Amino acid sequence: MKKCVFEGSCTAVVTPFSASGIDYPLLRAQIDYQANGGTQAIVVAGTTGENPTLEQAEFELLTERSIEFAAKRMKVIVGIGGNNTLHCLDKARFAAYSGADAVLMSTPYYNKTTQRGLLRHFLTVADGAEIPLILYNVPSRTGIGISAETYRCLSEHPNISGTKEASGDFSLIARIMSECGNALHIWSGNDDQTIPIMALGGKGVISVASNVVPHAIASLCDRCFRGDFAAARRIHAANSELFRLLFIETNPIPIKAAMQLCGLDSGQLRLPLVEISDENRQKLLHALKNAGLLPC
Repeated sequence: MKKCVFEGSCTAVVTPFSASGIDYPLLRAQIDYQANGGTQAIVVAGTTGENPTLEQAEFELLTERSIEFAAKRMKVIVGIGGNNTLHCLDKARFAAYSGADAVLMSTPYYNKTTQRGLLRHFLTVADGAEIPLILYNVPSRTGIGISAETYRCLSEHPNISGTKEASGDFSLIARIMSECGNALHIWSGNDDQTIPIMALGGKGVISVASNVVPHAIASLCDRCFRGDFAAARRIHAANSELFRLLFIETNPIPIKAAMQLCGLDSGQLRLPLVEISDENRQKLLHALKNAGLLPC
């Protein structure tokens, strides 16, 4: 049985960009907020962290500073997803050298490959870097998904720890759990699907919403682990509108807006992402009030 990198809630943290680069004091404050909120792990330089816009030097310093700021209070997982396999491998090796606990690697986008290509893509990194690898299946963003057969083959590699499942395909998830067992841990990749995935045996969630409600997401996972799904459903119901509206525009546009509305400075977005529309900001404001995060 493979060791699980983390159990419970993991926050895919935003990258607080400024006009001159990355605001590291702000990053420290965000990581402290997560630690104080009961979060078990963080992902840095992931999709929510706008990783395609990071220069290599920024990626490296962001990785080092995040590990420093987390100070062993939470596991640190580094996003290395991309469509250049050797670049992904270089990032994985840097994350391992820096002391990260794991890396998160999505399927390649744009230059879409076959399932055989996915196997070689992931196995090249798993073979070449001594660090646990978490797969990321998000076909809505990358245009390609991981099949059950490919999952089964990948689960046999000792460095491949698990997967962040954001396909929304519960038949696939149930089959993965049946065929891979404890050789491949599964985390929800969507806040609104955490309860059903954990009911199937998932280990928690890699969350966007926990940037603003870390304690709620940590509590929801804890209730699921305890088998108190009625309490978990109440937490979900209180935040369900927020879960939905955090994807009213491309992630991380809405979560950065929500953080700012709640007084949690999230820094700037980087092009090609732009600020949320006024109409959607008002919808998000309403959801935050309904969730009790802002006064009505």
